[in-house]
Amino acid sequence: MTDLSAEVSALPDRSLLVLDDDAPLRTRLGRALEQRGFEPTLVGSVQEAIAAVKVKAPAYAVLDMRLEDGSGLKVVEAVRDARPDAKIIMLTGYGNIATAVQAVKAGAVDYLSKPADADDVVRALLARGDAPAPPDNPMSADRVRWEHIQRVYELCNHNVSETARRLNMHRRTLQRILAKRAPR
Repeated sequence: MTDLSAEVSALPDRSLLVLDDDAPLRTRLGRALEQRGFEPTLVGSVQEAIAAVKVKAPAYAVLDMRLEDGSGLKVVEAVRDARPDAKIIMLTGYGNIATAVQAVKAGAVDYLSKPADADDVVRALLARGDAPAPPDNPMSADRVRWEHIQRVYELCNHNVSETARRLNMHRRTLQRILAKRAPR
């Protein structure tokens, strides 16, 4: 942490926008990034984020992809318009290749899956064009599968039959999976 904190302290502008609709996560991440030297502004919606960007365009941004009032991609565009040199990281619990491509095309420099460690976020923000190193503790394949099932279940308004149909699995199998705890 000290090496990263020293690098962050050397930055000319440490302003950082953190957008996530999960308040506890947003607060924890904001606090951790502040301890590492950033000056975070924490917001919980697309509208709040766009308003914050109009007040002061941040040098860095960590944005959630899917929010209750829209997509974090709108905020990527707002930050890019206000400050083309800003480094933007997309953060999401439901990572897939299509949304990663969308985020990068919109102007994000990296795309991290939740739960992302604060040090991973800082490394991604400080990366200088090199491909980032693989994470020390990536999600297991079981966890990725479970996250995907949860997302589809949520998109189907918690309808087990519809979720099973979309995932092409038996309804009872899905019910057993949903009854278990999330894998690590």
